Amino acid sequence: MRKNWLVGGAVALVLVLVLGAVFGISRIARPGDEARAERAASESAAASSAATQAAPSRQGRPPLATTGESFAELSSDPAQDQAYRAYYEQTVDWSACEGDYADFQCGSVTVPKHWNDPAAGDITLALLRIPASGEKQGTLFLNPGGPGGSGVDFVGMQGPEVVGESVAARYDLIGFDPRGVGDSTPLDCVSDARLDEMLAATYDPLTPEGLEQTKSTARELGEGCRSSDPELIGAVDTLSAARDLDVLRAVVGSDALDYLGYSYGTYLGATYAELYPQRVGRMVLDGALDPTIDGDQLSDGQARGFENAIGEFAQYCLDQGSEVCPLNGDHDQAVQQVRDFFSAVDDQPLETTDPQRPLTGALARSGVLVGLYADESWDFLIQALGAAMSGDGTQLLFFADAGSSRQDDGTYLGNSNEVISAVNCLDHPSAADEAWSVQEAERLAAEYPTFGGMFGFSGVYCAQWPAAPVREPAPIRAEGAAPIVVIGTTGDPATPYEWAESLSEQLTSGTLVTFDGNGHTAYGRSGGCVEEAVDAYLLEGTVPEDGLVCSGS
Repeated sequence: MRKNWLVGGAVALVLVLVLGAVFGISRIARPGDEARAERAASESAAASSAATQAAPSRQGRPPLATTGESFAELSSDPAQDQAYRAYYEQTVDWSACEGDYADFQCGSVTVPKHWNDPAAGDITLALLRIPASGEKQGTLFLNPGGPGGSGVDFVGMQGPEVVGESVAARYDLIGFDPRGVGDSTPLDCVSDARLDEMLAATYDPLTPEGLEQTKSTARELGEGCRSSDPELIGAVDTLSAARDLDVLRAVVGSDALDYLGYSYGTYLGATYAELYPQRVGRMVLDGALDPTIDGDQLSDGQARGFENAIGEFAQYCLDQGSEVCPLNGDHDQAVQQVRDFFSAVDDQPLETTDPQRPLTGALARSGVLVGLYADESWDFLIQALGAAMSGDGTQLLFFADAGSSRQDDGTYLGNSNEVISAVNCLDHPSAADEAWSVQEAERLAAEYPTFGGMFGFSGVYCAQWPAAPVREPAPIRAEGAAPIVVIGTTGDPATPYEWAESLSEQLTSGTLVTFDGNGHTAYGRSGGCVEEAVDAYLLEGTVPEDGLVCSGS
């Protein structure tokens, strides 16, 4: 079974957070057992029935930012085009990885920087392979999400346990760093010291000064990314990454792509299926993104998801008793205490064991938010929150650092904190009207008081970005593809369940598996049911029954 990323000590960034939650995490606006199971069931049913209505419709809203053309727009299949033959026919020189991953094999592959112009030069993609422990059936590519998550680190950290033992026996497992990410040709946009400052910054973007700081941060990061590679910053979109993925499929000798993608990785996998439906093998998309939503709808869905999650966590904490839980009173009072704690830390950051790094309001929110990703971590989050409410921010700072992949020596593992903005601004256009964006941010902060203020201003942020969006929201059908398994978790804070429902309905061959539980994604943490269904599909081609529901209890 796959290790829990935080509790197991192997932290992989799978955050799909929109831009405002990455830098300049804002000061939040401050608007004025059996019982728990019944309450949770009632709230879950209400959320499910109202989810689509709750998401803001595009009707009556300002137009989205004008899109340009992706460098990966092609009129023919590059696998059949002589101009791309050298990319498809290259071989990987596998050798022992260096450092912590020395037990595994590493290699690299070359792809065009601009798919529509191979003469513009090449970039390199980094790969890590764990050979099948038994008789090989195929090659399974894995993407942990992000955007910006390193597949090399994801698979390297967890080893064969990234999947079930039977799957690891039959498949070569390959983690890859998408274009612009990690050990592939990267975008390196700011120094680690400056990144520390950005992630700790706490301000209110609903004030004129805070709004200008949001814009300034976006401009600084964008210009840093452009200076890193002016020809790559506009070519890290998901369509380009999906073209790359087809080269990876070819160079390992697979006729069809077998793929397991989490979170943002579902969007990459679905995009591949739309491009090359005839080359889809066994594809699992866990914690799905809905390709029909824009940047503002993405913000709303995640703000709602994390607001629901903090409520579930608060009740879980109360259920542990006063000797364990730092919260008290009823459910609503407990949630309000978390909000009050954030407000207090906004005004007075907490000391930590590192005198140079106090826990700011931004880092406190980030730490709690990261802890909500997996309910297996909630006991640890209770301890961290309790210590912070008693004046010691060290443990919450650890959670925040885990989410941003910050190492003990002050460096960051990879460049995911930078690439997430570059990819999201290309993939998800938002409303171009700044005044409307301010109103929308005010709505998020009012409707979702705990975390809503972290999720606004995606349109304002991307308006400062030096590369225009390249994709408009649209359904993905993947006509003619083999069966694709889509997994949704009812209490997923980062990729709300209705997104999985929507994607599975869009895909002509989609089949939906539901995990009735809390946390982000399901395979490896559902308790057995999801794992059994996915493993049977990967190993035997047995497609799960559409609508299969697995419970975490």
